[in-house]
Amino acid sequence: MLDYIIVGSGLAGIAFSETALQHNKAIIVIDNESQNSSRIAGGLYNPVILKRFSEVWQAQEQMALLDQFYNDLEAKLRVQVDFKIPILRKFFSIEEQNNWFAASDNKNLAPFLSLDLLKTKYKGIHSPYDYGQVLHTGYVDTALLLDSYKKYLNVSNQFYEETFNYDLLEIKKDFVQYKHLQARHIVFAEGFGMHSNPYFNLLPLDGTKGELFIIKALNLYLDVIINTSVFIIPLGNHLYKVGATYNWKDKTDLPTDEGKEELLSKINEILDCDFEVVKHFAGVRPTVRDRKPLVGTHPNNERIHILNGLGTRGVMLGPSMAKALFESIEYQQPLSKEIDIKRFDKKR
Repeated sequence: MLDYIIVGSGLAGIAFSETALQHNKAIIVIDNESQNSSRIAGGLYNPVILKRFSEVWQAQEQMALLDQFYNDLEAKLRVQVDFKIPILRKFFSIEEQNNWFAASDNKNLAPFLSLDLLKTKYKGIHSPYDYGQVLHTGYVDTALLLDSYKKYLNVSNQFYEETFNYDLLEIKKDFVQYKHLQARHIVFAEGFGMHSNPYFNLLPLDGTKGELFIIKALNLYLDVIINTSVFIIPLGNHLYKVGATYNWKDKTDLPTDEGKEELLSKINEILDCDFEVVKHFAGVRPTVRDRKPLVGTHPNNERIHILNGLGTRGVMLGPSMAKALFESIEYQQPLSKEIDIKRFDKKR
């Protein structure tokens, strides 16, 4: 008898799997890797919404858990996935500078916003109005994390690479059965693939398509992340990950000419050096109308659970949302009303 069957091995699935394993639970993870949003994500963790100079929801709680979670993962996987690197907001005007300083007066934002303008001149970027530095930031190499965690699970025969067949799931009183597997609980962490899930497909998971580039810029020298209308993450060897677009209508993971033109336009607003696009890719983020995750237990069966809707902040949200769901299942700790799927009961 397993403790958990976990469907999905993106950021949400890994976060719950690792939380369960840290509590000595027996798990099996099932995934066909059809959802790629976690793999191609920028992987940034940043406690500030830089477009509006406002705090990310529950930022301080998420950041407190994040460091230990990824440190423990790195020790287990024996690979570095967490890169602590400053995020700089390039200012385009004196007004933006003033807005930054006004935001830094907010007690919730003060721990994360440097009061000193950064005047460093980076080759390849024209910055007459300098930068603001966000503190306690970095990025997780999500593709490396996913590959390393899958390898770890495979070594211990805890990963099944297959498409989950909902018709074969049997719900018993005290456990669930899937083919030959029996488990006390099943957790669905399928990202945008939730739309095929008969247990949760009525939840309002919209999905937002994002497109990104890998570019090569021989005359750009960055050892920080630049974040304005797009982010620019240095990867080494003159390569940079740049993104992302937001498309609420297109639900495919195919790159588009429209996305390409939008990214090129935004990059040209920031860089004043030549670059070439090495790779162009796309994915559909699991986003929700109210911008909060989908966490909780099925209203009609206490054995079936969901962890989804992490949107653009899966690296930050994953550890804290997995912890909340685990404690809800194991210790009957109530979920926050803001994330509990019960908030949609009257609308379904």
